Amino acid sequence: MGKKSSQWRLQKLGTKTLRMRILLIGCNGQLGSELRFKLNKFGELVAVNREQLDLANPNQIRMFVDRIKPGIIINAAAYTNVDKAEGEHELCRQINVISPQIFAECANQLKIPLIHYSTDYVFDGLKAGDYLESDSTNPQSFYGKTKCEGEEKVRLYNKHIILRTSWIFSKYGENFLKTILKHIQNKNSLSIINDQIGAPTSTSTLSDVTCEMVRLILENKNFKYFGTFHATNSGETSWFDYAKFISSEAIKLGVKVRCPPSQIQPISSSEYSAVAKRPLNSKLNCEKLKKTFMLELPSWQDEVKRVLREII
Repeated sequence: MGKKSSQWRLQKLGTKTLRMRILLIGCNGQLGSELRFKLNKFGELVAVNREQLDLANPNQIRMFVDRIKPGIIINAAAYTNVDKAEGEHELCRQINVISPQIFAECANQLKIPLIHYSTDYVFDGLKAGDYLESDSTNPQSFYGKTKCEGEEKVRLYNKHIILRTSWIFSKYGENFLKTILKHIQNKNSLSIINDQIGAPTSTSTLSDVTCEMVRLILENKNFKYFGTFHATNSGETSWFDYAKFISSEAIKLGVKVRCPPSQIQPISSSEYSAVAKRPLNSKLNCEKLKKTFMLELPSWQDEVKRVLREII
């Protein structure tokens, strides 16, 4: 299998793989919104949001999955408000730990695969280099702890794929890219953290990775590449340099900004008031993913440029 992009592979599929019922959880989130449009080609897509399926109700989850009887479950739902999670332990744990556990149990009973998403927050951010899938976890926030525990619950079932990612952005919902784009048009200056390093990752890239895995599962009854994988766009940056890049690219696209890159100032994490602790190093090593599935991951800069063109 040569190194082709997942987008190329998806274009080659045509209608050949229309033979599976896919259950997508969290279809209105950033990632779910992207997946909702790309998964249709693989079969009948049952996409549900929080109004249609209460993730805080285990019995409702079990009854729903039993009624749908999907061929694969993709769980793109999560409690992601990192600061608010420090005061909403029960709800955060219900969505990030208990519901993934229920989905894993349902998948086990149906003998079908489960794809679940996790985060760089499972690590403490103190490692000097990129984090490997095999590195010990040590989450520092309640959100990170629940995502880590959710991973452990999913791993109790063999047919699982966990995709850890970082710094998600898209044209959907709320995210750092869209927040900075708004601020540079309305504020004269910004102060952005410069000592947290990671890889901004588009939901387009993450959904393409997911679709490649679904394709391989469909085409290979003996699919064996289950486990945990890191999946981010290539490259790394700080929030500070990320913000300056957004401002610079927005100007190139004709956006009238009040806050050019020169007016964006760096601050340290200690100077920024946040309820939950963030990892200083969020760099995830994606070599396992690239080698296993023969994928090339686009740079975060190229993806930011693409999304900016879509929303401006």
